[in-house]
Amino acid sequence: MTWEDALDEVAERFMLAAQRDGTTAVWPLFYAGTMGLVQRDGIDRLRNVMRYSRQHSTICNAVVDAGWIAGVGAKMGPDPREMADADLVVVWGSNPASTQVNVMTHIARARRERGARLIVVDPYRTPTAKVADIHIALRPGTDAALACAMMHVMFRDGYADRDYMRTYADVPDELERHLHTRTPQWAAAITGLPVSRIEQLAALYGSTARAFIRVGFGFSRSRNGAANVHAVACLATVGGKWRHRGGGSFYSNGDIYKIDDSLIKATDRIDSTLRILDISRVGPILTGDRNDLGDGPPVTAMLIQNMNPATVCPESTRVRAGFMRDDLFVCVHEQFMTDTAKLADIVLPATTFLEHDDIYRGGGHSFLQVTRKVIEPYAEARENHYVICELAKRLGAQHRGFTMTAWEIIEETLKRSGYPDAATLQRDRWIDRQPDFDTAHFVNGFPTPGGKFKFRPDWKARGKHHARMPELPDHMDSIESAHTDCPFRLVTAPARSFLNTTFNQNVTSRNRERRPTVLIHPRDCAKLNVQSGDRVVIGNGRGEVVVHAQAFDGLQPGVVVVEGIWPNTDFENRIGINSLVGADPVAPNGGAAFHDTAVWVKLAA
Repeated sequence: MTWEDALDEVAERFMLAAQRDGTTAVWPLFYAGTMGLVQRDGIDRLRNVMRYSRQHSTICNAVVDAGWIAGVGAKMGPDPREMADADLVVVWGSNPASTQVNVMTHIARARRERGARLIVVDPYRTPTAKVADIHIALRPGTDAALACAMMHVMFRDGYADRDYMRTYADVPDELERHLHTRTPQWAAAITGLPVSRIEQLAALYGSTARAFIRVGFGFSRSRNGAANVHAVACLATVGGKWRHRGGGSFYSNGDIYKIDDSLIKATDRIDSTLRILDISRVGPILTGDRNDLGDGPPVTAMLIQNMNPATVCPESTRVRAGFMRDDLFVCVHEQFMTDTAKLADIVLPATTFLEHDDIYRGGGHSFLQVTRKVIEPYAEARENHYVICELAKRLGAQHRGFTMTAWEIIEETLKRSGYPDAATLQRDRWIDRQPDFDTAHFVNGFPTPGGKFKFRPDWKARGKHHARMPELPDHMDSIESAHTDCPFRLVTAPARSFLNTTFNQNVTSRNRERRPTVLIHPRDCAKLNVQSGDRVVIGNGRGEVVVHAQAFDGLQPGVVVVEGIWPNTDFENRIGINSLVGADPVAPNGGAAFHDTAVWVKLAA
């Protein structure tokens, strides 16, 4: 099949689906396998012009966004480079030794030049935790309880900055009363940590002016993840840490760039009355769940770019069942023959970031970059922008963006956004958009209604699933708790050599990671009569997988960790670890609870 034939077929199937069931029967699906704004987000231009089903992009950061913005008001904060000026760095729910080299560079400088201490809060001993001064190995999903107990100690022992809170926070007196019962003893029962450990952490953080919390994504991947993130974000306000260079808290710089992406996405053509489908719920959507589809038609035609839902999405058994439907047409535009591509009717070869032009913005840093392709596309690979424009031509979609090159869209987007021209940005390599100290440390107020940090958030404004969210920072008891039939809590953490499913087909990465493995505490191994290297079955009501066991004392008993999103074909029953993870939407705005799963573990036959 030639490129022309393939694109003709895709367009014809889209038109047939729309004629038969309406335009929302077509669902273009994408995420962040490609991170450039033009090549990643251009698929929305086709969606909006053609009135296809919309997309709720929750799978990565919807939960952490909700928790952070609920308190702070925007995705911004102190310059991440200020970690080098800190006397204490707390890495909470992140593993930068594997995923963020820049963070570890700043931390190393602080330790070398200032004698700074590094604390890592994570359910298991990651490579970052291995090099930390203190590792707080709490139970998964209990971070808010720990943060509340720390704030209790800060109020009790004089570490709370009441002057700062009177100026910069909404209800500090109410918060103090609320936290009166959130003692270290209360938190110890929830987190599994010793009371002395909680007291030590609270005193060290409370007594250090230049204390910098680097907020990660990991502890948000729980059914109470937004509440966890909000509680941790409160710490810097209670302690007045935002006052100091090298102090405060940082999650993301996503809101500092002010990019006008209307040309890229055709935002002027969005119809808000069309249904919006949550990408964390691909399985329920493709198997006909009316909670997602509403009164509309089933999805019968898809174009997928930059995403591998057959492996990545929760309840992957349902995802695969959905893709196997006879009435569903799927076109996948990909760089590799992923599990999703194997289930497609048509697979189109895609370029990598080295083979196309684009514009990039950072989250963990503050740089905007424009890049030209550095090599010609391999073989018959074509860029995302080409595919979208060619389909638009065949479908009769009318929009300026479909007649422009990627570089022309970059040029106009930069001009609309008040930036220098693309050639200048490419020549200079980047532009640093980090706000000044007063803006980044909220000296003139937080970017919230009223200008104050919100101890009492407006959760309703954060999403439709807000009803159970706590009024004030608290442990939200909504996790999938261990029970008699499923006595273990599973964390599906990233592998050092993979990036979600990116690189899991790379021979070097696969050799380094070896095989799907579950980390189990030695005491649990003894109870299960399991030794390192044994095949074990992990399961629950959603399914089961076979992996190899590794005794590991860097977590609490009752917690198990499987690192990496391996291809489904690397498991004996040809279905991966996310088959065990639930797809129920995380409060308040949807998302996936990848680290919040109750399972049983037993020796394989």
